[in-house]
Amino acid sequence: MKQSTPQRLLNEHQVADSCAISVLTLRKWRGEGRGPRYVKIGTLVRYRPEDVDAWIQSHETQRAACVEVAR
Repeated sequence: MKQSTPQRLLNEHQVADSCAISVLTLRKWRGEGRGPRYVKIGTLVRYRPEDVDAWIQSHETQRAACVEVAR
């Protein structure tokens, strides 16, 4: 399948900065399979912005639901 739209990929420094974590933490999580999905291009590690967003969203807490249960 041919992709006609160029896609911007993020490097690990950009992802770590946007998540306010260190690059070392991101690398550790990647090795443990805990971090966002990534793409390997040769030796380069890159992240699709939508994969990072989905990973962040999957870690959101349901505060409203917790408050409702506590009542």
